[in-house]
Amino acid sequence: MSVRQSLLAILAQGPCYGYQLRHEFARRTGAVWPLNVGQIYNTLERLERDGLVSRDEADAQGHVYWEITPAGAAEVALWLSGPVERAPAPRDELAIKVALAATLPDADAVSVIHAEHAAVETRLAELRRVRSSRGDSGPEDLAHSLVLDSMIFAAEAESRWLEHAGARLAEHPQHALALALDVDRPRRGRPGRVERDALV
Repeated sequence: MSVRQSLLAILAQGPCYGYQLRHEFARRTGAVWPLNVGQIYNTLERLERDGLVSRDEADAQGHVYWEITPAGAAEVALWLSGPVERAPAPRDELAIKVALAATLPDADAVSVIHAEHAAVETRLAELRRVRSSRGDSGPEDLAHSLVLDSMIFAAEAESRWLEHAGARLAEHPQHALALALDVDRPRRGRPGRVERDALV
């Protein structure tokens, strides 16, 4: 999630102070990814350093308002008009857990998959319950429902992958998948053969 571009996009609507930006971000995203005020002010200071926002003097209540600059507005327009740049995928803890369970001699990979699948289905049921309880009557409701839809689709994909992994494991006897420690130890500073092959 880009806090930088999100704050700039909100500031494109008009000057805001820190807590106001926090509130606006929460109400436009269903408060699913809360921002802390320290994170907001650190981001604003970097945006100011980069010439994308400017700050005014504090008002009578002590609020310091931040305003987008023309360069900041141009960055918002660029961000909204182009696709999100995906970072390299982070390590997927679930995929790693299942892969390791499938290759450890004493692990019951099928039980691991069943437990994980049950947890995903529980989470999915809760997300669907929350989604069905919310309408799309206004902009805030619509924004929240879009975020919930994204979370539901991600959980559905995880559920399908676990079903797929279970079916793949069922094709092989458990003992056939077990891997002993490799006696051919890789040298320091050079990837092992499996790592090199994976990079090709």
